[in-house]
Amino acid sequence: MFTLPETRFDFGGDEYIYAEISRDMSAESNFKALAIVNELRKRNIPGIIEIVPSNASYLVRYNPEIIPARDLLDYLKDIDITKSNPAELNLSVRMVEIPVWYDDPITREYSRRFKSRHQEPDISNFEFAMKVNGFREKEAFIEAHTRMPYLITMVGFLPGTAWGFPLGLHPQEIIQVPKYLSPRTDTPRQAVGVGGAFTVVYPVNGPGSYQLIGISAVPVYDNEKRLVDLEDTYFLARPGDIWKYRSVDEREYSRIVEEVKQGTYRYRMKYIEFSPQEYVTKGKVYIRELMEGF
Repeated sequence: MFTLPETRFDFGGDEYIYAEISRDMSAESNFKALAIVNELRKRNIPGIIEIVPSNASYLVRYNPEIIPARDLLDYLKDIDITKSNPAELNLSVRMVEIPVWYDDPITREYSRRFKSRHQEPDISNFEFAMKVNGFREKEAFIEAHTRMPYLITMVGFLPGTAWGFPLGLHPQEIIQVPKYLSPRTDTPRQAVGVGGAFTVVYPVNGPGSYQLIGISAVPVYDNEKRLVDLEDTYFLARPGDIWKYRSVDEREYSRIVEEVKQGTYRYRMKYIEFSPQEYVTKGKVYIRELMEGF
């Protein structure tokens, strides 16, 4: 039977316990981190102040005057044992569509502005991502990036930034791109970037070092709460979400942007029960089954 990695625990001063499931990123390690974090929140253990999941780890902040460190560690180890079998880790998550205008003029302009910080200053970020992944045709690269969905493994950095790790692909199929040699001092809001194997949508203007391959037509952060789907939160992303990128042309991009401005846009999404066990055993086939009709 396949089991997930054993977790390593470390104390961070008097108020933190850091739990490292794996040093190598994998969807399976993130499933375990999400399941443990969800269970911790359900138990509502007195003394726990904050729980933060990451790619293949999680951090717990606690009040040592309410719960001794060793008692909390015993709780964590007990939960860890119960969450090491993928068959026990079913997750209720959302699948969310993100419409993207690939190789758009906005991110091409940012490629030009910050070319002095780039490995290959004479080509755009999009062309660089194509080149390092062996693509000669723009359409083939876009098809590869939109073919399978991305698991939101963590949220952080700029407000609402969500890291998406591709699901259902063999390592050689995953688009991977090195980051800028030196970070940009500015990135356009809603730009789509790739760094390593991760894809992000920049929620606001700010610094960044991921290669820019397109721009999202929809916000992932809405401080004005204009949209129905974001009326209870500022942020679109939740750890455990599954995002599916869809290529749109300039005309559709402009139409969606206008709907967002008017406050009438509704995100295309559906709620699913995700089985890490089926993912482990069936891989790409299971992901395609989940995507049917979406």
